[in-house]
Amino acid sequence: MMTLTIWSDFACPYCYIGEKRLECAIEDLGMKEDVLIDYRAFELDPTASKEVVSSTPERFAKKYGLSLEGAKQQIQQISELGQELGIDFRYATTQYSNTRDAHRLMKLAEAKYDRDTVARLNDALFKAYFVENLVLADHKVLLDKAMGAGMKEDEVKEVLESDKYDDEVRFDEREAAMRGVRGVPYIVFGGDFAVPGAMSIEGFKSALERELRKQKTEDASGERPHTCGPEGCQLL
Repeated sequence: MMTLTIWSDFACPYCYIGEKRLECAIEDLGMKEDVLIDYRAFELDPTASKEVVSSTPERFAKKYGLSLEGAKQQIQQISELGQELGIDFRYATTQYSNTRDAHRLMKLAEAKYDRDTVARLNDALFKAYFVENLVLADHKVLLDKAMGAGMKEDEVKEVLESDKYDDEVRFDEREAAMRGVRGVPYIVFGGDFAVPGAMSIEGFKSALERELRKQKTEDASGERPHTCGPEGCQLL
């Protein structure tokens, strides 16, 4: 069994895109039963409000020093990367808020449920943000997505109404800092080598095959993987 450790945030467009590309690569190689995903928390902005305070184009323009029209163009280009994977990617209308509770919910899933449930919750949270444009700090949204993934209502409510699993989220982020992780997605293949960014499907297939051969090599594609970090996302 190959373990892939992935640091990501549910408000990171390249994380959603990268994980979908990785999923396609795993399926293309027929490795679905041979790969275990270890999800790790990485908040792009731990201080983000639990309330939506601005639109995504407005926030994007301010962060990158762009005009509102320029921000919209960049957002659309990023959305198209997701749409190429069959995702109804709606980045422009996302509602940005704090994601810590969503990460705590993932820790509950990892602690008490099987890997299929964890994977369903992970995908549901990304979809909630980028496709359904829901507020991930809203406990009603989180409860709905958790139950849809097969989790128990009472267990979910207990976590959301407390600070349970907060330490586990902080542990993930401290480990990321110790590794020097400044952008996500950040994926470690089998503990041997790391891939920062949302590579292409072919790039991920190459990395998976290299891990199978137990070799540490650089990405041969020469591409520039996309990442998001505390300072922002790499623009196209």
